[in-house]
Amino acid sequence: MRIRYLVVAALAAGAIGSPLRAQDTGSKPGGLNKVAHDVSKTAKKAGKDTKAEVHRDAAKAHKTLTKAGNETKSELKKTTGVTTAAPDAEHKPGGLNKVARDVSHASKTTGAKAKHEVKKTASKAHGELTTAGKDAKQAIKDSTKKP
Repeated sequence: MRIRYLVVAALAAGAIGSPLRAQDTGSKPGGLNKVAHDVSKTAKKAGKDTKAEVHRDAAKAHKTLTKAGNETKSELKKTTGVTTAAPDAEHKPGGLNKVARDVSHASKTTGAKAKHEVKKTASKAHGELTTAGKDAKQAIKDSTKKP
C-alpha cells in the first residue's frame, strides 16, 4: 500500500513520469510560414466572431418575430372570434392558422435565400484569399531563392 503512494507521489513530482512522456518533435512555424499562420489565424478568428454575432442577431430577431406573430394571432382570435379546428385528418386548417403558416413559409424562404447568399459570398471570399495567400507566399519564396 505504501509503495503505491510512493509511486503516485513520484509521478506527481515528475521523477518517474518525465522519461515516459513522448518528446515534442514538432516545431512551430517560423519565417514566412509564421506570417501565413498568423494571417490565417486572425482571419479565422474574425470569421468566427462575425458568425457568432450574426447568429446572436438572428436568434434575437427570431424570438422577436415569434413573439410578435403569436401576439398578433392571439389578438386576431380575440377580435374575430375565429378559431380553427380541423374537421378531419385530411383537412388543413384554414383561417388564421393558414395565414400564419403562409407568413411563416414566406419568411423561411426569404431567410434561406439570404443564408445561401451569405454562404456563397463567404465561400468566394475564402477562395480569393486562399489564392492570394498562396500567390504571395510563392512570390516571396521565388524572390528569396538562392541561385
